[in-house]
Amino acid sequence: MVRDPAKVTLAGSPTVWVRASTLPSRMDARSEIREFLTSRRARLKAADVGLPDYGTRRVPGLRREEVAVLAGVSVPYYTRLERGDLAGASDSVLDALARALRLDDPERAHLFDLARAAQPIGGPPRRRSPKHRIRPAVQQLLDAITGAAAHIGNERLDILGANALGRALFPEMFDGQERPNAARFVFLDPRAREFYRDWDRIARDVVAILRSAAGRNPYDRDLTDLVGELSTRSQEFRQHWAKHDVRFHISGVKRYHHAQVGDLQLNYERLELVFDTGLMIFTYTADPGTRSAEALALLGSLAATAAAEKPTPAP
Repeated sequence: MVRDPAKVTLAGSPTVWVRASTLPSRMDARSEIREFLTSRRARLKAADVGLPDYGTRRVPGLRREEVAVLAGVSVPYYTRLERGDLAGASDSVLDALARALRLDDPERAHLFDLARAAQPIGGPPRRRSPKHRIRPAVQQLLDAITGAAAHIGNERLDILGANALGRALFPEMFDGQERPNAARFVFLDPRAREFYRDWDRIARDVVAILRSAAGRNPYDRDLTDLVGELSTRSQEFRQHWAKHDVRFHISGVKRYHHAQVGDLQLNYERLELVFDTGLMIFTYTADPGTRSAEALALLGSLAATAAAEKPTPAP
């Protein structure tokens, strides 16, 4: 059944109508499971899994019966799973389902997260996430990193702190904000499209990261509120969210266009803070001897000069 559309009015913009099913005001475990499994099944072709295709398919992807055969379960049982009832599904069944649907590592982890959220334990009410505070020792570590840009964030992509070079690398994101949110910057700040040389890829990654976080923390009210805000204010976010893609955000390469030093190609790494659950340090470095390394060093010098010239607060 299709729910009625919701009217959304943004400041300075005409009224837009958004189908309510695309507005995730709350994370419903059964709906998340149903839509995730359906979307993964729809992307597979018979030839992908070694099955014959007689050209009589009325819908994209594999049939439920075919997935059931590949997973080694009965058709009624798989139908129950795809309708959102993963309660009681064993790890072996989830593994078989992941293999049948050709899930990659992030997708498999997401499936297990959704299964945990579906367990009949009464589910805790939606709660606000704890207010993370950066321990002094962690801030000292952050400040001691001088050759790389670094910041501390959480799964919602809130930026909780940064070293001097980290703030200098993302001046638009920190503009007037002590604790900005990277997802809001990417989708709601027009400057992000100029700053990120691969904005489309970054946008997909951001949504996939938030989708993964929602699977792990379905009762996080702050995360739910963030997703709801972005869904109402950004059509592109809604479109990406509806795809149910998930992704690990551990390491890789990102390309930026910085207003002061020009183009940068930086390697990023995510470092888990084991003692501080849910917090991570992200570092950004350049390959030695490259133009990006020179630009990053220049940016560090500019940041140091600006800090030295900043007036000292009166006692």
